[in-house]
Amino acid sequence: MKFYNSIISYIIKRRNHQIDFFKKYPLEVQKDLFHELIYKAKNTVWGKEHQYAKIKSIADFKNQVPIQNYDSLKPYIEKVRAGEQNILWHSEVKWFAQSSGTTAGKSKFIPVSKESLEQCHFKGGKDLMSIFLNHYPETNILDGKSMVLGGSSNISSYRAKSFYGDLSAVIIENLPFWFNLVKTPSKEIALHPNWEEKIDKMAQIVSKENVSSLSGVPSWNLILLQKVLEITGKENILEVWPNLELFIHGGVKFEPYKKQYEKLIPSLDMKYMETYNASEGFFGIQDQTNSKEMLLMLDYGVFYEFLPLEELGKENPKTVQLEEVEINTNYAIIISTNAGLWRYMIGDTIKFTSLKPFRIVLSGRTKYFINIFGEELIEENANNALKTACDKTNAISNEYMVAPIFPNENGKGGHEWLIEFQKKPKDLVLFTKILDEALQAENSDYEAKRFQNMALQLPKINIAEPGTFYKWLKTKGKIGGQHKVPKLSDKRIYLEEILSI
Repeated sequence: MKFYNSIISYIIKRRNHQIDFFKKYPLEVQKDLFHELIYKAKNTVWGKEHQYAKIKSIADFKNQVPIQNYDSLKPYIEKVRAGEQNILWHSEVKWFAQSSGTTAGKSKFIPVSKESLEQCHFKGGKDLMSIFLNHYPETNILDGKSMVLGGSSNISSYRAKSFYGDLSAVIIENLPFWFNLVKTPSKEIALHPNWEEKIDKMAQIVSKENVSSLSGVPSWNLILLQKVLEITGKENILEVWPNLELFIHGGVKFEPYKKQYEKLIPSLDMKYMETYNASEGFFGIQDQTNSKEMLLMLDYGVFYEFLPLEELGKENPKTVQLEEVEINTNYAIIISTNAGLWRYMIGDTIKFTSLKPFRIVLSGRTKYFINIFGEELIEENANNALKTACDKTNAISNEYMVAPIFPNENGKGGHEWLIEFQKKPKDLVLFTKILDEALQAENSDYEAKRFQNMALQLPKINIAEPGTFYKWLKTKGKIGGQHKVPKLSDKRIYLEEILSI
């Protein structure tokens, strides 16, 4: 096994040279990728309709192809699901990642080509390990098992040659054989369709393994780790897995869960790495040990454009390229991929923190923000303010949601928060005051609307009982995997549903 691990380690480390190359020549790598995508798709149905054969530049591409969303691509995707090929992409597409993003809306079926599996999703996983091994060459992580907690979705057949499941199910179904030697649990357990049964079965199995790394969404992994402790009767996870070194996380912000993980895994040597991956692709990896920024991965078969938020909703919105982006400006991500998503707005917003190389942080969603009063509150503002309030009051939060309180007869409204705490603040009045001040410090528009209570009143805080958000997600059939609570909304429908629980 040692020899086997040495070979894997050597192969993975070689990738560092390619990463260094796109860090040094990012614009050239993206430009070459753009032309490759256009060339390969020029004879598809989509490519012919949009005259890809005549596209000579990125400017031509923008002029000939409008920005897309799932609804505009759905008629083409449905043809591929029905078994037709050469519609959006030139090679065979038979896999689809079923995604709803959040609790809202019907399922989306995101095409996953062989190229996107191998050159994007799998490549992202290998690159993450390559970066980790480069930082920690003395690690023994390859001597243990990797515990992967994905969604609870079986692979289902839409047509004889068309299959779908959540992204984790599609990836697990297509993993190379050798990865099964180093991961736990088995595919059958990992894809068990009943989430709660799966957690019980997983905990029974993985508690007996030598687990050295974990991966998945922080909120769902927390439930599994607590179940492992319940089964084993141990005080902390290191008593179960003494060789645990790394937690690879994504899907939701890790900060609200950090203290809980530090309590469950009481080791200063424990490493945490964030990734930015979605059904549409694998986009970013935390590549530094002293920063939470993520390196934007530029050679994964994904061509990027970035839409300034002030362009959202315009009839002809104008995107910018990598060479035009600015630090600390919010952009919606637009992607064109080797699975046939063309100028597709995935719904996430990011900010660049570095331009040499290009590093990013996630800042929110294009659909989930509050701007009833001109306050333009985004998820990043809320996350940071909540962390500040918790830190200063010695509280620990699990989940939260914010919705507007619409103006009363005096013309004043506000924001209503529902927060589920693991450890409640002793003084809720003080907590509310600190949260409000932190929001003002984070967001000048919010600060202006709060001035002398002119438009916004002090936030209203409700405390949710433990497990409330879990129960709500369960009523929606949205537990496990990439499912998450929509933190902010201009409407009150989600908040009212949870308050009724």
